[in-house]
Amino acid sequence: MPELPEVQTVVDDLKKKIVGRRILKIWSDTPKIVQRPNFKQFEEEIKNSKIENIRRRAKNILIDLNNNRLLLIHQKLTGHLLVGRWQIKNNQVQPRDKGILGEKVNDYIHLIFYLDNGQMLALSDLRKFAKVIFGSAQEIESLPDLKNLGPEPLTKDFTLAKFSSLFQEEKRKIKQVLMDQNVISGIGNIYSNEILWAAKICPFKSAFQLNPQERKNLYLALGKVLNQALRFRGTSVDNYRDTAGQPGKYEQKLKVYRRENQPCFRCQTLIKRAKMEGRSVYYCPKCQNK
Repeated sequence: MPELPEVQTVVDDLKKKIVGRRILKIWSDTPKIVQRPNFKQFEEEIKNSKIENIRRRAKNILIDLNNNRLLLIHQKLTGHLLVGRWQIKNNQVQPRDKGILGEKVNDYIHLIFYLDNGQMLALSDLRKFAKVIFGSAQEIESLPDLKNLGPEPLTKDFTLAKFSSLFQEEKRKIKQVLMDQNVISGIGNIYSNEILWAAKICPFKSAFQLNPQERKNLYLALGKVLNQALRFRGTSVDNYRDTAGQPGKYEQKLKVYRRENQPCFRCQTLIKRAKMEGRSVYYCPKCQNK
């Protein structure tokens, strides 16, 4: 699933490419991808909407439209947003401009927004888990999808003191806490593994047991890893692509994620893989010893 660096990369791209454009119409072969309102109402109400801004909240992409309306898109496991040109033949999506996007990507486009400059914004999703919600800004921002989210980790007001306060009475394992969107927004399995390795903290350690130095190390590692991943436009170990269909390049910088039985970059101890709530945990048993 795309995490903070991947979603922010997409948002930054979209702000350059489609802000100011109007949505002329939409097409979909999977109407249920729009969770609210019903697809017919969505199709009617979004027509001629002007895209005024695009922003991110946690792993959600928020498209601000005129008349105080808001479009929320969550890409889930395999979704990604693409900007290009396609044509529909026999309800199948085909590339109009050869070479812009790979054929494999185009096979999974299930929602298209036709823009007033001839471009299209498309939602590609292999597993069809992506979510689209549309309504008034007040209505959408009041939904649990946004209202219950924790603080953003790369904002100026996310201080060490604020970060440390999140763990004072938290008895869960630190990796579980880092991935909880109601505690901190935007961090998932890839970057929680990388952040904990960078901070030399065992993923199985209870969060409240972190001492002040460990909290500081974790705080600094969090900022360093996420900012570096942003500079490299995210990680494409699975399905993530940017708006041009290109993979991110942070995979070549990964220190621990999916490196089971490979030597640790610090101490040469073999990286181990374990399970935590059904998710893979990658760690160095020596560098990240409790």
